[in-house]
Amino acid sequence: MFFILSKVLLYFIFPLTWVIVLAICSIVVKNTRRKKNLRIAAVVIFYLFSNNFLLNLFARAWDAPPVTLPVGSHYSCAIVLGGFTSADKNEQGYFNTAADRFIQGVKLYKQGIVSHVLITGGNGNIIPGAYHEGAWAGQQLAAMGLPPEAILVENNSRNTLENGAFTRQLLLDTHLAPPYILVTSAFHMRRSLMVFHREDLQVIPYPCNYTAGRYQLSVFDLIPGSEALNTWPYYIKEVIGYAVYWVKGK
Repeated sequence: MFFILSKVLLYFIFPLTWVIVLAICSIVVKNTRRKKNLRIAAVVIFYLFSNNFLLNLFARAWDAPPVTLPVGSHYSCAIVLGGFTSADKNEQGYFNTAADRFIQGVKLYKQGIVSHVLITGGNGNIIPGAYHEGAWAGQQLAAMGLPPEAILVENNSRNTLENGAFTRQLLLDTHLAPPYILVTSAFHMRRSLMVFHREDLQVIPYPCNYTAGRYQLSVFDLIPGSEALNTWPYYIKEVIGYAVYWVKGK
């Protein structure tokens, strides 16, 4: 029930949805003053969530900072959280905008920093199809030259909570020694660390896929743009998810 509810409510966290709802309400209501207030609210929300200045300020505060691993360090496994692939209408996988997670996992192996790469992710759709991210990503790791014994796949998790729980069991079964490198998007690292720590997994954060907050702020960022409007939902989802997980506990 928690999984289904979280997926349904996801559609209500988009700022553009709020703007559209307010605009529709301003048309439907008959009271002139309420019409005006609703229209003002729609414009204010649109402006606040469509300028990169506020987005980048928030991203700098929320995102996990870049991590430099000690020279010569070696770890048993890099845990790469899913969400970096999508499936087309034919259930064929492809890399999406979060592909940096996969790239960083491969780099850690190629550089000799980890001896195993673990992909955790199944199918997070309410009505799942045949596509499973872990299996497809495992095939891509093999295509990149990783030997079968270095590839671990957790193929059933549907969200971050299940990423942590199922990964813990897989690591116990394979007897790989901690600490592990946890690879995920910078905006997603706070929530991921909470989940993996609650599973008593000793992980070192390795954030990547920075989507905002990395460049010099400019007054031109105050100009409304679609990029900020498209990026804010990721952060809103993370803040809400973090709060829910914190309240929910293990």
